[in-house]
Amino acid sequence: MINQAINSINVVLIDDHRSVIWGLEKLIDSQKPKMQVVGKFTSFAEASIHLEKLDINIVLLDLDLGSEQGIEIIPKLIHLQNAKIIVLTGSRDVQLHDKAIIAGAKGVLEKENSAETILTAIEKVHEGQLWIDQARMGRIIRELSQKKSLEDNDPELKKIKSLTAKERKVVIAMTSRAGASGTDVAKEMHISESTLRNHLSSIYTKLELTNRLELWEYANRYELNKHP
Repeated sequence: MINQAINSINVVLIDDHRSVIWGLEKLIDSQKPKMQVVGKFTSFAEASIHLEKLDINIVLLDLDLGSEQGIEIIPKLIHLQNAKIIVLTGSRDVQLHDKAIIAGAKGVLEKENSAETILTAIEKVHEGQLWIDQARMGRIIRELSQKKSLEDNDPELKKIKSLTAKERKVVIAMTSRAGASGTDVAKEMHISESTLRNHLSSIYTKLELTNRLELWEYANRYELNKHP
């Protein structure tokens, strides 16, 4: 690991093109001690092993990592690290860019952007700003408003949103393996069987279900048995 300077903006690079990583590292490290690269990875799978050990402020994330989809990685990165994510992409698909912001990214950079633009974006996002133009912001606000309207009118989505993060994990654990016993699930989740029963009781009440078979059917219908 690189020795990290006090008050430096610590940046992690995730891109499956080593030449891009090399260029970005040279660019960012040229700004020391203001900012520096503290980690560089070619996949999220590789990055996830090391991220918790690093002190990170900004993640520059390529949206196209081959077999891994950047949009799906964004919430996982946010869960792993309290870092701000800037998407770096070669795509000009504005819908893809908008989805990245909705997923939690704080800005979008195109790979053809100038070195000055990349450095400025890192600084501004680190300061708490969004690196988003007005047109994109307008589209995102409209999309979020439409999504909220649909959710407000769907009673099942309301029920699902009432589940806590822990309850969602219990649903996944209980329904991803049909033959697993409650004892097995409790051990897997490192909780007691009584705690598991309490979680299930709350889940059944919120989803208006009565047993595990109904939960399994419901979870499959609304894809609750998939990791977020």
